Amino acid sequence: MTTSQTDSLPNPQALLFDLDGTLMDTAPDFFPAVNTLRQELGKPLLAESTIRLQVSNGGWALTRLALDLPPVASLPPVDDDENKELLIAQRQRLLDLYTIHLGEKSDLFAGTTELLQACNDGGLPWGIVTNKPRLYTEILLERLADKLPILASCSVLVCPDDVAKTKPFPDPLFLAAKSINVAPENCWYLGDHLRDIEAGNAANMFTIATLYGYIEASDDPADWQADLLVDSALQVTQLLQSL
Repeated sequence: MTTSQTDSLPNPQALLFDLDGTLMDTAPDFFPAVNTLRQELGKPLLAESTIRLQVSNGGWALTRLALDLPPVASLPPVDDDENKELLIAQRQRLLDLYTIHLGEKSDLFAGTTELLQACNDGGLPWGIVTNKPRLYTEILLERLADKLPILASCSVLVCPDDVAKTKPFPDPLFLAAKSINVAPENCWYLGDHLRDIEAGNAANMFTIATLYGYIEASDDPADWQADLLVDSALQVTQLLQSL
């Protein structure tokens, strides 16, 4: 985070967060799911660090990883994909395994509790805009309710089930802003993936790339055209307190 990036920060009226890799470290719940599937398929276990980098890309990407198939830009598989039926079946098996482990080891990233508390103290609504299906998001939040009571102050939750077009389209961000009665341009949106920043920019929100998230080695967040890059949630808290 540079001085030039913070010279003219807009005062937010709300903060919106991507879930996996931004608000919360959910990757540990995927480790046993992916590796159990691989064991069932007679494949060797993958390093947790390898699985972690694909979490933000969702279930289709994790299924391809589990099957040792190369990553692709188009998800889910297209009709002429020779592995389509295999991917569909094994993705469902992966999600079934994930549901068993969902919430076991997920936690807020360091400093995020303090950031959310700063929002609450300042009267700023905060919410979650994720590409994680609502079924799994709600199970996760319910299982973490006692461990992380700060989650109860979430003002809005938007999942892919709620819109016709998901991120990188701005539709879910527009819906979130409308739900809390805040103009999109008065929201900050935090995310750890290019599609998060693309969606935020398309919605005319102030975009923050969270470099502590699930960023692949081939990605360069400096090219994402985010308004701000941060290494920790603490930096965002400090920014709010300086306004």
